[in-house]
Amino acid sequence: MNAADRERYSRQILFPGIGERGQEALGRARVTIVGCGALGTFQAASLARAGAGSLTIIDRDYVEPSNLQRQWLFEEADAAEALPKAAAAEKRLALINSGVRVRGVSADLTATNAAELLGNADLLLDGTDNFETRYLINDFAVSNGIPWIYGAAVGSYGLTMTVIPNRTACLRCVYPEPPSGAQPTCETAGVLGPIVAAIAALQAADALKILSGRPDLVAPRITMVDVWDGGIRQIQAPPRDPECPCCGRREFVYLEESHLAPVRMCGRNAVQIHERIRPIDLAELKARLEPLGEVRANEFALRFLTPPYEMTVFPDGRAIIKGVSDVGLARSLYAKYVG
Repeated sequence: MNAADRERYSRQILFPGIGERGQEALGRARVTIVGCGALGTFQAASLARAGAGSLTIIDRDYVEPSNLQRQWLFEEADAAEALPKAAAAEKRLALINSGVRVRGVSADLTATNAAELLGNADLLLDGTDNFETRYLINDFAVSNGIPWIYGAAVGSYGLTMTVIPNRTACLRCVYPEPPSGAQPTCETAGVLGPIVAAIAALQAADALKILSGRPDLVAPRITMVDVWDGGIRQIQAPPRDPECPCCGRREFVYLEESHLAPVRMCGRNAVQIHERIRPIDLAELKARLEPLGEVRANEFALRFLTPPYEMTVFPDGRAIIKGVSDVGLARSLYAKYVG
């Protein structure tokens, strides 16, 4: 560290749990955040301010006005331009701490690209909104021995758990299968900004322990918080299950490409299509679609409105189709307008 770094991080260095050695370790750390919504934006801002050396932020979505109530890195202009969240976050974090290397990746994390996007990380942070992606992160983390921190929040309630491979239970030890039936979402149950801040802060705190060289301080527990009724509860995580399909039997089914499929997006009347990698020339597509409806495009994405549907297409061929929950109809609309 140079003198400017020592001044910038002086209050963190004074904390005996980190100190100068821990700050130096933090400055070498490589962190990947999957999902740049309410949890992910807080995680990213917190670690950027703390001096994490490198942040990679992966998100498949774009900024909307309804995000601004709880997603900490975005402003009204980002929503007006419908910027991809990863691109908007990269821009904002560069202003927060120019000494941190930040890379925003506007992509859907899949079995196909997991090794490329997650492989260089020292730690993975969960800012996602669905169990399919969390199981993929869990499989990759366990198979590669990378710590990761699970988190979720909806309404006024949230929970978090840190997974350290070969030491703690993994996500599938706790949740062998995804929750069944209809689940509350931000769309149906709402969500308060303070609960996502609380859960993301707990995730960031465990991240600092791991990245500063003290993973031994991470307790194997599940923390549950409700900011409305004031309840805070911690329970001991179960021991590793020798029959767990992931960390016990080491069957990493979520890393198989067969899991790449259209996804109904959490809390939204929308389907994501990303069945294969197929680069799209957005300028050409814009010219082709303009006679058919309203089109807005920038270098990051194209938005096409053909009521009652709205389609956002990304350069890698991925698309989010709003106004539809049926996968078959979403595929049909994609084929009709993108080909």
